[in-house]
Amino acid sequence: MNEPPDSTLVVDETPATLRRLRVAVVTETFPPEVNGVARTISRVVDGLRSRGHDVQLIRPRQVVDAGRQLPGSEEQVLTRGLPIPGYPDMRMGMPSKRALMNLWKLRRPDVVYVATEGPLGWSALQTARSLRVPVASEFRTNFHAYAQHYGVGWLQRPMLAYLRKFHNRTQVTMVPTAGLKKELTPHGFERLEVVQRGVDTDLFHPGQRREDLRQSWGAAPADPVVVCVGRLAAEKNLMLLAEAFEAFRAGVPHARLVVVGDGPHREQLQARAPYAHFAGSRTGDDLAAHYASADLFFFPSVTETFGNVTLEAMASGLPVLAYNYAAAAQVIDHGRNGWLVPFDDAAAYVQTAAKLHSASADWKAHGAQAVQAAARNAWDSIISQIERVLRQVLSDANARSVRP
Repeated sequence: MNEPPDSTLVVDETPATLRRLRVAVVTETFPPEVNGVARTISRVVDGLRSRGHDVQLIRPRQVVDAGRQLPGSEEQVLTRGLPIPGYPDMRMGMPSKRALMNLWKLRRPDVVYVATEGPLGWSALQTARSLRVPVASEFRTNFHAYAQHYGVGWLQRPMLAYLRKFHNRTQVTMVPTAGLKKELTPHGFERLEVVQRGVDTDLFHPGQRREDLRQSWGAAPADPVVVCVGRLAAEKNLMLLAEAFEAFRAGVPHARLVVVGDGPHREQLQARAPYAHFAGSRTGDDLAAHYASADLFFFPSVTETFGNVTLEAMASGLPVLAYNYAAAAQVIDHGRNGWLVPFDDAAAYVQTAAKLHSASADWKAHGAQAVQAAARNAWDSIISQIERVLRQVLSDANARSVRP
């Protein structure tokens, strides 16, 4: 690759393992948008800043930003965005290489952390390569798997090829599970490093349980409540949620289903499950209360790279029923803090749900075990791992720059 004349690498002689880092974090989504990716990236940004690093946040301007005063103490660069079909309040990042080039020539980062693989992330990757700034990326979303759920399965191979090209141009790609690393390696993905994702145990915990909230759902004290939290979209396998709950309710007729989240498939799920309580999008303590005020968590998605809601539910004291992959495979001990079902085996998922009422005497003990398992994924240890990866990327880049 021919580098432009002004792309000479400037090396800071202070050891990368000691000094404060200048990190440019590039993401297509960030709070106040309501989704698991936004929450996770927010915790990474806050965690790096709390450790004294200089973090520049680059993201698309969203509808919710209009007229809103951004925090003065936090550097944010808002780029142009396009509406996302089905999500009128969200914007997708647009190519912004020229803007990023001007920005980073003026104030060069030590390392670029690309958190999402959209057009803005691609622009950041290309700009960083031109300026010889090392890049760490994160495999964030199974776009290639989503293609099957949106009737464009023919796009699966080109999507996978794009993701491979994207991530192989970075110095390291962080993946949240060893299982995902094993899945991606045969497809030609290189330099993969497992860095788990965390959960805010100060926010999500059993103490957030509220009896008045349960009453608003029509649940009596002894009525079991099943909750599901997430985006209401095709890839979340929501029809199976309804089928599994109905199988569960056959054994406990007074059970309730609460669905937290919003998205393009809300009306479809409401038509399929008119008995459910649809709480819409929730954040902060309100979201934590919706978790903790339930008794069980059903998560039938088959397209997760991790599934942060699994950890949030477990931290809230809920045993989880999920497929045996992603976060669930790492943190659920079958029969002790939840239940695992063979991946994408819908019949087994429904059958397992139907049997759970017979184990109701164990739910409380399972929930206590779930809290302990989630505590091992507190954010402080995860931020330490990310910090180590970023320092190593910079150290390696500096070593290459002085190699004869």
